Amino acid sequence: MTSETKQTDAVTAEKRTETETDDELNELRHLIEGARVVLWDFDGPVCRLFAGHSAERVANDLATWLESRGLHGLLKEEERESLDPQVLLRAVDRRHPGSDLVAELEERLTQEELRATASAMPTPYADPLIRTWTAVGSRLAVTTNNSPSVVREYLASRGLGACFAPHIYGRTQELNHLKPDPHCVHRALNAMGAAPTTALMIGDAPTDLLAAQAAGVPFLGYARNERKGKLLRDAGATAVVGSLESVLRLVRH
Repeated sequence: MTSETKQTDAVTAEKRTETETDDELNELRHLIEGARVVLWDFDGPVCRLFAGHSAERVANDLATWLESRGLHGLLKEEERESLDPQVLLRAVDRRHPGSDLVAELEERLTQEELRATASAMPTPYADPLIRTWTAVGSRLAVTTNNSPSVVREYLASRGLGACFAPHIYGRTQELNHLKPDPHCVHRALNAMGAAPTTALMIGDAPTDLLAAQAAGVPFLGYARNERKGKLLRDAGATAVVGSLESVLRLVRH
């Protein structure tokens, strides 16, 4: 990331921080103070995985591959047009659960995700927030629909692996366990011996919110733009930040 980009992100974050109300800051402070365990969604809160490796292209390639196998009618039009690889994967799994077709499609997506790590863009303030939260004694885990091998590779590239290891809970062969199912959240809580009320989940999609709610875990939404913020609030999220800078400030104090 260039210094100019960092400065722009910092200025944007400062403007957003200034617009927070006292009630919003109090709610944010309450969430942070109660968090002994922090569960991070990966693509969004930690980084933009497909910042330089288009998710739309990946989704199109996966759909084209399915069609090359003679499966033209497998995807509904809205699934094909979602341009979201995860949507395609889940759609195929619903129709052919546990099949070789799903296993091969999942492996193809994992390889695309691994290629994307080289050009993934760190979410502004995520790296220092992760290190600071670790330094003050909170325990961190990743709960994601991405491949765990992808998460490990990215975190290692940023020198953040020790902040999370071994608690990385990602996509398995059982795709019905993808969020909004709370499976990965339950896995993290059980492995860390943490009660849901002592945890906090940070996510950027309604599926993250639903998984947290199903597990009884407080939720903090991260929205890098107004569209994502609206989706989270419409789904019922009450605490949403446009930048992790305000979270970092509160953790430091």
